[in-house]
Amino acid sequence: MESINLVKGYGKVNPSEDPSSFPNPRAAHKRRLIIALSLTLFLTLLICAFVGAFIHASNSDDHTPSPSSNSADSLKIVCAVTQHPGSCFDSISSLNSTSPKPDPEQFLNLSLQATVRELTNISSLPKTLISKINDPGTVSALKDCISLFDDALSQLNQSAELLNVGTGESALTVMKVKNMQTWVSAAMTDQDTCLEGLDEMGSPLLGEVKARVQNAKEYMSNTLAILSNMPNLFKKFGISMH
Repeated sequence: MESINLVKGYGKVNPSEDPSSFPNPRAAHKRRLIIALSLTLFLTLLICAFVGAFIHASNSDDHTPSPSSNSADSLKIVCAVTQHPGSCFDSISSLNSTSPKPDPEQFLNLSLQATVRELTNISSLPKTLISKINDPGTVSALKDCISLFDDALSQLNQSAELLNVGTGESALTVMKVKNMQTWVSAAMTDQDTCLEGLDEMGSPLLGEVKARVQNAKEYMSNTLAILSNMPNLFKKFGISMH
């Protein structure tokens, strides 16, 4: 009976000794290779993304004008804060013949000069138009414009005077900027009031006066924008405000 059992058991393999139950070396190697390639691809893409971002940032910096590079680039930085950068650049450039050290304070001064000059050029407009029209309502509104333009010029000249300081003195302070903002805003209101008066009277000259004062309106708007952004502009130019 024992011999029969031995025969029956012959040829059986212990499951623990079955070759198929052991890990396949080739399959394991293949899995490791796939993982390694995936990691390599991921790291490559990550590095490319960082390099691309760095190059983009570098190119952006290269196209940003440097305040210290030249007068034109510095002026573009200042005029970029206005609603009318084109008229800002043109009006200041026409006065900026020499600029040994361009900075926001200098450009503010030139913007004020351009504004005063433009408003002075049109200050005689109401009187000229009065002599050409018989409409009582329009004449009355134009007479108001005469006093309003005079007041606007006075406000702008007060602002310009604050920038006239002695050698070594700081022209701009926080308090001066606030005062100038008040006066330039008042000058803009004077001009708007003139136009509103003509509009209320239904004056046929409203369109002509609007067109003639447009440059002055833009110049005042530019000056006010530069004043409002002066602290940030000073930082860009590496200047401190007292």
